[in-house]
Formats: sequence, structure tokens, C-alpha cells
Amino acid sequence: MSNGARMRYLSAAAIAGASALVLTACGSGGDAAVGGGSDGGDVTLEFAQWWEPELPDGAFRELMDKFEDENPGITVELLSGPYASTKEQVLAGAAAGTMSDVVGLDGAWVNDFAKQGAIADLSALMADDGFDDSQLVSQVQVDGSTYMIPVVNFVYPMFTNDDLLAQAGVDAPPSTRTEFQDAAEGVTALGDNTYGWVLPLSLEAPNGVQNDVMSWVWASGGSMLDDGQPALTDNPDVESGVQFVADLWDAGVVAPGSFTMKEQDKVEEFTNGRVGMMIDSLAHVTTIQEANPDLQFSISAIPAEDGYTGERGIPYASWGIGVAENSEHKAEAMKLVEFLMSEETNAELSSIANAFPGNTESVPDFVEDNELFATAFEIYQDGYPANEFTGLPVAEELMRQLGEQLQKTLNGDQSVDDALTAAQEQWESEF
Repeated sequence: MSNGARMRYLSAAAIAGASALVLTACGSGGDAAVGGGSDGGDVTLEFAQWWEPELPDGAFRELMDKFEDENPGITVELLSGPYASTKEQVLAGAAAGTMSDVVGLDGAWVNDFAKQGAIADLSALMADDGFDDSQLVSQVQVDGSTYMIPVVNFVYPMFTNDDLLAQAGVDAPPSTRTEFQDAAEGVTALGDNTYGWVLPLSLEAPNGVQNDVMSWVWASGGSMLDDGQPALTDNPDVESGVQFVADLWDAGVVAPGSFTMKEQDKVEEFTNGRVGMMIDSLAHVTTIQEANPDLQFSISAIPAEDGYTGERGIPYASWGIGVAENSEHKAEAMKLVEFLMSEETNAELSSIANAFPGNTESVPDFVEDNELFATAFEIYQDGYPANEFTGLPVAEELMRQLGEQLQKTLNGDQSVDDALTAAQEQWESEF
């Protein structure tokens, strides 16, 4: 990776990660001292997350077994489920104070959780534990304090079904918007309930606005912010990107069911060979290959606006780690933080997750061993990670508000300009 690319990565990732892990108290409550452990005896940390299902079978359990072997008296119980159900569990637990000990968390929620006092100040915990944070690629901060450490980082490139594109007469993944629309129309014209693109716009899980809509803006070097403030209107880059999505919808190349579709539904449509293209996380490569070993697919950069020659922004997300404010097991929690962020463990986790490591010294083996991920690494080197939602206040609500307006536009009830104007007003009230 070039120094310039690495500096952009550190800068973007330092704002926030799009996914995170929070270590929380096991229903105990109380005001344990910083770095305080249990009163003695064995400790069981429940770990509710979506990581395990997205990793090779048994791989994450093996890491937890290794942690337990190195830390007698601490047991990790994995509670695994898809992203959407984990999200519901985490939000409910945050509201009720009943989170599992270890919880998967989307980075878009970190600001709100920190303001609620649900997660602990990691800066204080690291200082108390003597943890050397110079080995960390990035830290997610709110009001100057760290609340999340990204463990591994994922990019969201374009996935293309090689067979469907070939049948449509497309011999290479599209690199421009015009090429993309032509390919999408060609795949849709094949019939048999196949479509060119899949677009999840569920308002219940509105991250499709981030990954599948705004990604078109970032891929052409655009931004939805101006000096940290909303800039949806009077912004040609945003207007062009959102209009392109609307044009694809009007052309009939988007798979049906978008308004209620979530990320896992998108992946299922692609895995089953019903859509030609999707924007998705590298984390899903393994699950796609395991679910449909016969599916031939490629990874490429998200197409840019015709004529654009600059660097392309690439959506990214992170799995991170944090500690709950009410935990009575902060000392044990820091042991797990240190384990997952250690050079050896972090290299192994990033390798099996097909992600970029969160430890500056860790090197994943997939760059040399897997052609798909070698390609993804090249895409990453040629562009820059972009996710402007992470770190914003009520980030998920901002996605939902824009998603609501976009649904109205796609339903024919208003123009793209009207949608952006309405969303701009809503966003300004949140800042």
C-alpha cells in the first residue's frame, strides 16, 4: 500500500468504523471501577455477534478456544445470528441495560451509545491496563475519548455474476455508470426472473442508503458533507449519484422487493444467481462460496461517473471492540481486547474474515493466497476508504430519513431534487 493510500485509510478509519464489537456486562449493572474484575471465581462472557456466521465453520470458535486456553477462568459463549437480528438485540439491550457481555455493534450506533453512557471510555481502560495503542490502525472517538477499536476492516466492492454477464454479452465488469446500466439492462433482458442489480432499502435496517446508494457518490470522489455539515442540495455529485439510482429503477433493472429488503436478502439474491451485480462486503465472500460453490463471480471497483479519472472512494465497514460502562468484568474484557488486537490473532482473524487488519503489524495471508482478495486489495490501493455516515450523530436515523425520501421518489411521488431537499431539512435538524 502506498503511503498516501495508507494515510487516507488511517484518516477515514479513525473517524469511525462501520461495525463494532462491544463488551458489556452480563446483566449485572453496578458501577465497577475502571479496570475492575470480578470478585473471584470463573467468568463467562456472552458474545452476541454476526461475525461467526460470516466466517468459515468453526474458525471463530477456535480463536475463542485459544483465548480460553491462554486465560484460565474466562469462558466465552458465542451467541451468533445474522446482522439484522443482532442489531435488534443490541439496541434492545442498550435501552434496557441487558446487553450480552460481548456484542456486535454497527459503527453508526457508536456516537449514540457513547452519549447514552452505555459503553465505556476505552482511553481510560487502555491507560489503566498499560495497553500500547500505537499498534492500532485506528480508534473511534467521541468528544476526544476512544469508545471503539476497529479489529478488522472491510471494503464494499462490486460483485458481478460472471455467467449472467456473459449471457448478456458483457465480457468484463463495468467500470463506468453507462457500462453498468448497459450490463444491468442486458442481464434483466435475459428474463427468467433475473435482474441486473439488487438494492436493499429497508427502513428497518437502512444501511442500504450508505452501502448501495451513497457509494455511487463516493465512487466518483463526491461527498455528502461540507465542513462536516449536510450538503445534499446544491451538490452536483450527490444529485448525480442519486439520480443514477433513480434511473436504474425507472429502467426496471432493479430486483423487486427493494423497499423491505435488508442486506442479508441482497446477498441471498446474488448467491442464488437471480441478480447480475451487487455492492457488498468482502465478509460475505466465504458465505457465498459455501452456499453456492458453482457460482462464478468477480470483484471490481464500483463504477464511476463517465469521464471521472480521479481516485474512487470505496465504502468500508469495521468489526471493532469496546467495553460496556456497567461491566463488572472490565479486567477480563481488556484481556479479550488485547487478544483480538494482538499481532498474531489479528493477522489470523483478518485472514479468515478476508479483511484488512486493525493491528499495524499484522499481515493477512489472503493477499497472496486468494485471487479475489488480491483484487480487492488492489482496488483498495488504487482508491480510498469512504463512509461519511460513521461518526455522525444519529447516523442510522440519517440513513432512514434519506431512505424514506428515496422510496417516495422511486414510487413516483416526488422528484430526486424534492427528495434531497426534504432530506436536507431533516438532516439539518439533527445536527
